[in-house]
Amino acid sequence: MMMEFLLATVLKIALVMGLVLLAVAYLTWLERKVIGDMQVRFGPSRVGPFGLLQPIADAIKLMFKEDIIPAHADRVIFLLAPALTLVPALIIFAVIPFGPSFVITDVNIGLLYVFAVASLGVYGIVLAGWASNSKYALLGGLRSSAQMVSYELSLALSVIGVVMWTGSLSLVEIVEGQAGSWYGIVPRWNIFPQFFGFLIFLVSSNAELNRAPFDLAEAETELVAGYHTEYSSMKFALFFMAEYANMIAAGALAATLFLGGWQGPFLPPVIWFLLKVFAFIFLFVWLRATLPRFRYDQLMRFGWKVLLPAALANVMVTAALLA
Repeated sequence: MMMEFLLATVLKIALVMGLVLLAVAYLTWLERKVIGDMQVRFGPSRVGPFGLLQPIADAIKLMFKEDIIPAHADRVIFLLAPALTLVPALIIFAVIPFGPSFVITDVNIGLLYVFAVASLGVYGIVLAGWASNSKYALLGGLRSSAQMVSYELSLALSVIGVVMWTGSLSLVEIVEGQAGSWYGIVPRWNIFPQFFGFLIFLVSSNAELNRAPFDLAEAETELVAGYHTEYSSMKFALFFMAEYANMIAAGALAATLFLGGWQGPFLPPVIWFLLKVFAFIFLFVWLRATLPRFRYDQLMRFGWKVLLPAALANVMVTAALLA
């Protein structure tokens, strides 16, 4: 019995990690295509039909590029930082329920685990900026640490209302609590009673991803490439893999907490879940193609003076309604 359980768990891990890494590769193609369409240009179109082999070509190119390490960099930390960014992004999926019986492990503190693991990613970014021994990289790392710490508060508070409404920290139980409908028409998704919390979650998660309009950690016009300025070859690729894996994780978490997870009529549960995740990923790409970057003082002011009070107000209103 134990061997069967271990084998099933290993197979689930292999399947989830394989799908996530494949999705990460093709998200680069999707983002370039979508932004290309929005800006009335082609995007990848040369390598393979519709440019579908472009991610493979990019991976081969990065594997064979020269791996440069700055002469005065802290070599050990410089090498470890990309892995320290990617690993937390991947292990988040250990508790994400893709379907009613398709979750690697269901723990009763699943949501707490997600936030604990996600908060580790900032260490990789900060250490990359410091170990590079470059002023641009250091400024990017410092910006990112301040930004992620600031917006983690409102991100965590935005889901407190969902936890209070559902009465559980287990992601599976949160999805199961959204089954059924009101009056046979409106799905019992948490987005309806917690719409304000959903908006705060959406903005905060976009800021946590360091994506436009919150991409101050990279800010090409100011910092060249921010914390990964000195990185090349596959170490450079690991940072981008971490960003896209985090984007998938943010979409999966939003779908789980607010849009009923795998719940939906007619289609198989896993398909419903993937469609909801794709909708969030498309939204993140759309925001990048549409909105200009914040100034850094605007970014910090918005996090502390707007989102944080709004998230606290949402918690108090939810508590009052439940009481």
